[in-house]
Amino acid sequence: MMTPDSIESAVVINSGEVQLMGILHKPSTPLKTAVLIVVGGPQYRVGSHRQFVQLSRALAKANIASLRFDYTGMGDSEGDKKSFDEINEDIKAACDHMCAQLGIESIVIWGLCDAASAAMIYAPQDSRIKGLFLLNPWLRSDAAMGKTMLKYYYVQRLLSKEFWLKLIRGKVNVASSLGDAKGFVSDSVSSQDNQQQSYQAQMQKGLQTFTGKVCLVLSGVDLTAKEFEQQTLNNKAWKKLNGSDTTVHRISKADHTFSSKEFKQQVENYTVEFVEKNEFSCV
Repeated sequence: MMTPDSIESAVVINSGEVQLMGILHKPSTPLKTAVLIVVGGPQYRVGSHRQFVQLSRALAKANIASLRFDYTGMGDSEGDKKSFDEINEDIKAACDHMCAQLGIESIVIWGLCDAASAAMIYAPQDSRIKGLFLLNPWLRSDAAMGKTMLKYYYVQRLLSKEFWLKLIRGKVNVASSLGDAKGFVSDSVSSQDNQQQSYQAQMQKGLQTFTGKVCLVLSGVDLTAKEFEQQTLNNKAWKKLNGSDTTVHRISKADHTFSSKEFKQQVENYTVEFVEKNEFSCV
């Protein structure tokens, strides 16, 4: 398919014994850095509310090539569905394909939610990855979730007039609510060390050993973003995110998937700015 800004081609990517489906967006005069869009969660290459399609077309207008693809078991790709921390082989295959088709050797990985987590795990293994564009990364821990729920849900609920009116009218299940809150309090004081599971450790190690630039975008109306921020920013164990190589943007009214036109365009602008500003050099 040809658009005013690029040629959009369906591509087949060989990853081990399976074939992955993707769409390559190639502007007529692409920059030397391209963007690989990794799909997160139970989604495929189109994205929630067509976000990935619109993002790729916005990038093409700025002469930035991109590839969006379904990893193993997702969308139209073959195989059984993999977890986000098991797709290194797929990401590498997509990078290989993009470099071969575009003649570039410099890549930014773009990922939302657990795709951002996957990008952090993969990036230091591949010298072609010069930048990471991470949106609301998935970093689940019972301790962080407990603190997040207490800070951003229960406190706000107690300050809500609607909540007190419901309580007076007897429409609040007090026993159940107290039980839930007690559970989150217990989680919030549990040892962080006990929560350090394998993928979280891989994310932290991956980011610390990654030598490229990072752009982090956090939604203001999203518990996943709050949970990630609470665990990483201003935390010495996550130096990369708190150093000069990282830029942080916050979109205060955005939800987890940036579902409005306004939020999506902000993300597109940040992505173009990140690539153009750095215009990563070839290896």
